Amino acid sequence: MPKNLSAETIAIVSATVPALQENGLAIVHEMYARMFRNPEIRDLFNQSNHGVSDAQPRALTGAILAYAANIENLGALAPAVERIAQKHVGLQILPEHYPHVAEALLEAIKQVLGEAATSAVLTAWGEAYWFLADILIAREKRIYTEQVDATGGWNGWRDFRIAEVIPESSVITSFILKPVDGGPVMRHRPGQYLSFSFEIPGEAPAKRNYSISSAPNGESYRISVKAEPLGLASRWLHAQPVGTVLKVAAPAGEFHLDRLPERPVVLLSGGVGLTPMVAMLEWLVEQGTNQPVHYIHGTHDRNTHAMRNHVRQLAARAETVRITDFHQTPLAGEVAGQDYDLSGLITDEWLLANSSPAMSDYYICGPRPFLRAAVAALSLAGVPSDRIHYEFFGPADEMLAA
Repeated sequence: MPKNLSAETIAIVSATVPALQENGLAIVHEMYARMFRNPEIRDLFNQSNHGVSDAQPRALTGAILAYAANIENLGALAPAVERIAQKHVGLQILPEHYPHVAEALLEAIKQVLGEAATSAVLTAWGEAYWFLADILIAREKRIYTEQVDATGGWNGWRDFRIAEVIPESSVITSFILKPVDGGPVMRHRPGQYLSFSFEIPGEAPAKRNYSISSAPNGESYRISVKAEPLGLASRWLHAQPVGTVLKVAAPAGEFHLDRLPERPVVLLSGGVGLTPMVAMLEWLVEQGTNQPVHYIHGTHDRNTHAMRNHVRQLAARAETVRITDFHQTPLAGEVAGQDYDLSGLITDEWLLANSSPAMSDYYICGPRPFLRAAVAALSLAGVPSDRIHYEFFGPADEMLAA
């Protein structure tokens, strides 16, 4: 494969941007239809992102368009490439899977664009695909190596047993997971996630990622999962008793803390987005950070507020930590200052006035509208992009598409 894209390929791919803007989603739908004819390839994907929401096809469409538009400045896509590589590792994507995608993509371009998909266009996109694929394959190989070389690390799917089930709120339950083999587990970076391959009776294998909600301890993991009304995997998991064995991939993800902060830290979450934040907060308290940490969380009310007492207990152990809880619609009988701090939504104005944007690092996780609003507000306020870190629960490249 070429070390660098040829000038001709760059020119041709750049020239296809208008066609991708008009037909990109149709190309991606056709590509997935072709790929999913192979059950082995189909089962690599989280099928919930290919349903009514169309999240994954739209995300990939945006990513392909961004790749074409930035073909002469691929450095701009480095964060997105890292995010995708981490997701691929969680899903156990391997080099032998890439040719299936290449074939399906080029055939889809040919099918949708018709006569406009000349041999020159197909050759250029083939070269561009493999250029990016080689970057991803190389990065994924390094991640797999780091995982298996770590104490307690592994590759592939490892059996974990549910050791404890902890109801956290009306919608969120925590599961303590310990390896069936009794060995140690890889110490994750606070904020990372585990990937699961669920074997649900009557269903195809279901792949899901869940953030680890505990600090690393080398012995177990805790995940805290919201039971989504239409969530096949989450509803099944909530019904599982202690002792259930789950297939788990090693921790992955580029959203994490890996060193003690040198600036004030703001942890901002909405709803079940609290899961990586609690892991970060636990770790910061355990490490004895001397930097101010402000954890801001928003949820509907007392019933949906998960892990509140645990978070307050952590804050009580560290003078540098303070907590602000928002309840959007407090229940009758809730007491301000006791059950929550402020009512309503976390507004842009409040966030900027209470989080020192000129000097803080922000870690954000929550529903897509919450995340987009927070990132936009901070960016418009002049917070540099390298101080705004975010995680969201969806396809790896959806934020790039947005």
